[in-house]
Amino acid sequence: MYRSADPNAYAPQPSYIGLLLEAAEQAAQGIPPLWPLATSVAVNPFLGHTRRSLAQASAWLARSGGARGTMPRAWYRERIASSAIYESDLYAAWQAAPASERPHPFERFLLKLQNESGPPSVHPTVAETAAAASGTDWPSIVADQIGSWAGSHFDAGQALWSATQERNAYAGWRQEASLDRTPEIFGLAGFRAFVAAAPAAASDAIAVSAARLGLRAEAAGRYFERLLMSLGGWAQFARYHRWQAELEGAADDTLIDLLAVRLVWEAALWELGGNMLQSRWAEAAASYAAPARPDEDQCIDAILQHAAECAEQRRLAALLHAPAAASSEIAPIAQMAFCIDVRSEPIRAAIEREAPGIRTLGFAGFFGLGTAHRPHAARDSEARLPVLLRPGLTSDDGGDPHLEALDHANARGDRAWGRFKQAAVSSFAFVEAAGLTYAAKLLQGALGHAGKRKRASKPRFHPPLLQQDAVDMAERVLRAMSLTGAFAPLLILVGHGAAVTNNLHASALQCGACGGHAGDVNARLLAGLLNDPVVRRGLAARGIHLPTDTIAIGALHDTTSDQIQLFAGDAPVPAALLATIEHALARASVAAGIARAARLPRAGGAKQIAARGRDWAEVRPEWGLAGCSSFIAAPRGRTAGRALGGRAFLHDYDWRADADGSVLELILTAPVVVASWISLQYYGSSVAPAVFGSGNKLLHNAVGGIGVLEGNGGVLRGGLPWQSVHDGARLVHDPLRLTVIVEAPTEAVDDVLARHEDVRALFDHRWLHLLVIDERGRIAWRYADGLTWQRFEDG
Repeated sequence: MYRSADPNAYAPQPSYIGLLLEAAEQAAQGIPPLWPLATSVAVNPFLGHTRRSLAQASAWLARSGGARGTMPRAWYRERIASSAIYESDLYAAWQAAPASERPHPFERFLLKLQNESGPPSVHPTVAETAAAASGTDWPSIVADQIGSWAGSHFDAGQALWSATQERNAYAGWRQEASLDRTPEIFGLAGFRAFVAAAPAAASDAIAVSAARLGLRAEAAGRYFERLLMSLGGWAQFARYHRWQAELEGAADDTLIDLLAVRLVWEAALWELGGNMLQSRWAEAAASYAAPARPDEDQCIDAILQHAAECAEQRRLAALLHAPAAASSEIAPIAQMAFCIDVRSEPIRAAIEREAPGIRTLGFAGFFGLGTAHRPHAARDSEARLPVLLRPGLTSDDGGDPHLEALDHANARGDRAWGRFKQAAVSSFAFVEAAGLTYAAKLLQGALGHAGKRKRASKPRFHPPLLQQDAVDMAERVLRAMSLTGAFAPLLILVGHGAAVTNNLHASALQCGACGGHAGDVNARLLAGLLNDPVVRRGLAARGIHLPTDTIAIGALHDTTSDQIQLFAGDAPVPAALLATIEHALARASVAAGIARAARLPRAGGAKQIAARGRDWAEVRPEWGLAGCSSFIAAPRGRTAGRALGGRAFLHDYDWRADADGSVLELILTAPVVVASWISLQYYGSSVAPAVFGSGNKLLHNAVGGIGVLEGNGGVLRGGLPWQSVHDGARLVHDPLRLTVIVEAPTEAVDDVLARHEDVRALFDHRWLHLLVIDERGRIAWRYADGLTWQRFEDG
């Protein structure tokens, strides 16, 4: 039995409690949020470290998660040997590093490159210390026990039997753990009584447990972050709950509850583990008080990473500085506005080659309409906007109310049937009873006819927008797109989505700017807004004249097949014009598909590309945003005709039409930040897949409708599957931090950065790089830090 049943035996002082709770909040900020599978979006895994340099963040992450912040050194040596990285890149990166993180002199730095960097040295937890002392794998036992409870507690409808979901996560766990004999079967005698005697409030449990463990206040932040990192996706999902609450101006303590759960486990292991464990832990606990300073290897690797990014910037400069192809003199027959997503760049280039009369431009895929959209038969609305924002509008699919009622009834039946199929008790019975009758549905799915055909009803704002609001919105979007004149006869607003089958991470392939959904709804809503005669009169009064013969329609780019569906039935498009556009888009889709097939394993051409999304066994239906390396905000003329290789986010921007800098401010504080989250998720999933990736798709099991386990237990996994960044032989994503290139005066950029410290921190600490194009169309300036600039040398 345990020795200290009295919870007051370790009663901490109030000042100590206050410091511990501050440390808990600090640790919580270091955990990135994890969105559920249905709405998963890219998240920057380094979110809590962006006010540190890469070397400093690497030191923190090594200690708290055993994670690397950079690639193995051999990766950089290979790029140096192949002349992808020049010595001038190494010198520029070495010179740019802080003096405290720069091995002196430069020649010594070069000599050190031949040595391998050491593995990350993670700080031990009590569970790991207990495992070393006893030979029992306590970290895995703790992970499985907490994961089993959390999967039930957070279940979003997948389980047929779910636990009573206490509003307070800590209270729910304590209620179950005080009855669960499993830890005692593994050898932790007295665990149930220990939990029952633990404080009822999470904050008290944190304080009492920390006092039991002899944790010093100055060590608490690093120790708490270590514990939260050990919870993997469960901590991240709790951070998501906090994120959502903060968007609503509320608070959520689920993450603190999880910390309390993990700490009670630590305290129980310490209390019940004997004197040998306690003495070993005392030494380990002291190590948490030491500052997390980068060692020489981490400093060298951070410089090498910066050098690889300098090399990428040289490559970009060479592309952008090359003579531009002659611009078409043909009067435009259509303008197509695509999402800035890197997958849009190749299809845009193919369209411009196939049909010089079609002009393309780039804008964030939610098209400036932050709407909570309710599809047919859905109970809940979908937030179709970047997760950094909250919806300000509502919309639905409209349609026949009798069909809507029927859809609701069908949906309820589908949900019940789906739960029956997935439940542990009934899944085998389902296969036995329905196997043959279900074969037709499986065959339909394999042949591309899966499920009921979606009704293409035109979405609507509901309730309808006030006239003033509608005009304001239309003007704001058109000015942000730098599209205020010279309209073509047809304006096509192209959202994007990915048609895939049997893919737990399907939403990650959708539009990140639309909250992990396809962008067709937003595109069609904006088209309807721009076709409204009242809105057009309002725009004309503000200097934006949409000709009466200009028609706006929405479209959807399927990034898996590269086919584009036009919603021409939403507006009266002339038949001849429509036929011309559709013919050009069909040719461009084939060309883009053939080019993309060269990058995908086992892809034999455009037909095979289209079939990948229907293949139930395909783990790589497409590459998503793998390869993303740059964000360019400039007129299309600066990038048209350049072979950017599907690696660039392209946002149209004309600073001359942005007198007050408001559009530049919008770009740098919204699309750029979203793109940085995408870039850094791919980066983290490549450099530290065991910590920031979700593992092997072939081993994934969905849990709670929330996320995936790799195998049948352990922690919830966040980030990208290994198959999203690796082709089985090599990485297909170059792990590079994003380079942002803007055509604007440096003074205008400074004005924005001076007003937004969080965005400026991303550039100051080089989680993003910032370059500026001058009036000649050449990259002229490189942002250093502290609102200072250096001349860009393209070497």
